Amino acid sequence: MTSKERIAFALSVCTDTKYFEMGRGAAAKAPMVFREFFPGRKALILADVHTWPALGEKVYGLFLEEGIPTERHIILEEEFHAEWKYVEMVDALLDADPDAVLVSVGSGVINDLCKLSSHHHDQSYLTLPTAASVDGYSSFGASITFEGAKQTFSCPAPVAIVADIDVIAAAPAPMTAAGYADLAAKIPAGAEWMVADFVGKAPLHEDAWHLLQDHLDGFLANPDAVAAGDPDAIADVFEGLTLSGFAMQAARSSRPASCCDHLFSHILDMTEHRYKGKLQSHGFQVAIGTLTMCAVFDELFKLDLSALDVDACVAAWPSLEQEQARALELFRDFPAPRLGYDEITKKYDPADVVREQLTKLKAEWPSLKARLQGQVYSFRKMKDLLLRAGAPADPSQIGLSRERLRDMFPLVQLMRFRFNVLDLGKRGGFYDAIVDPLFAAGGPFEL
Repeated sequence: MTSKERIAFALSVCTDTKYFEMGRGAAAKAPMVFREFFPGRKALILADVHTWPALGEKVYGLFLEEGIPTERHIILEEEFHAEWKYVEMVDALLDADPDAVLVSVGSGVINDLCKLSSHHHDQSYLTLPTAASVDGYSSFGASITFEGAKQTFSCPAPVAIVADIDVIAAAPAPMTAAGYADLAAKIPAGAEWMVADFVGKAPLHEDAWHLLQDHLDGFLANPDAVAAGDPDAIADVFEGLTLSGFAMQAARSSRPASCCDHLFSHILDMTEHRYKGKLQSHGFQVAIGTLTMCAVFDELFKLDLSALDVDACVAAWPSLEQEQARALELFRDFPAPRLGYDEITKKYDPADVVREQLTKLKAEWPSLKARLQGQVYSFRKMKDLLLRAGAPADPSQIGLSRERLRDMFPLVQLMRFRFNVLDLGKRGGFYDAIVDPLFAAGGPFEL
């Protein structure tokens, strides 16, 4: 299937985006696209101190040349995350000018701010990405830190995306490496979705699955060219990230794109983790989560779950009240102390349901294992790809100790209602068997 065919299929199944243009020099089409979807409206270009010179100033000039009423707002902070105070700032800009439509010129944070604020004002927006750094350009939902917790707020994706590969390929190499890592996360995330589907917690959405997963290996196949700044290889990464967002639109959920791999990053965001005084990128944090989950699956595949003692597992299964108490204790000093309590309450299953899940797991483990092995990369393979792409492949590269990585696991298991492989380990009594070896002698993160 060609890129054009993949994009056409994606646009046919996604729910919000109606136009996606990707190519060298594509930014020149932005005024035409704006007029098509927002006739007679004023453009409000939102950029930051990095993306304004990279593309914002050019787009501003193009809109003025075409006679489109245009204003601009540049966020002046050198570094910032998608936090609620910035959503309020953009909301205020639109409140002050009801005729304005946002034009996002930037990477993930700028786009998420425009996405949520546009939704607050019952309208869509145009996005011009400046780096192949995240999958959020085309995704349903915006990931924003609110009241100390990283949350995905439901809101539509942009109606139109114009991706200028000349600009995207010229972005700083670490941003592209971060995007490669974010795309690689779909490998273990896909495996965890398969697990959740298997136990009846999250059925696979066929269109969402196939429009991304069928092509993912190819998008990840050229890490050396990505690191070298090759426009064609970077275009592949950007297409993969965009299809990931379209998959989220189709599923009306971020399930197609993330699971535990992203939760490690969310914890670091919520605790304002810094390395050498700087916030770390979403993609670099996700790289470590992705690599970690590949290692977890390596350990899972060593187990013979067809010998599972289901009766013993069910007898040891804690009550909801016990799990809630555990969550409150684990999250006691966390910025969002009730997060684990609220999320485990949503995804807790009583003992009779756990028995059904584990009985099926025991009976069908060989076939499930084979399917999962066909999906997820080994730790060794993922580490090689990330290193070659220029992404971190050891927690120390983002200033994260192995001890802290180990200690994050209980929080990751509990902090999202989304069923994950660690939940399966808790039900089947093999949680320790898939986590502890990562940090033992000879393990990938040996302490």
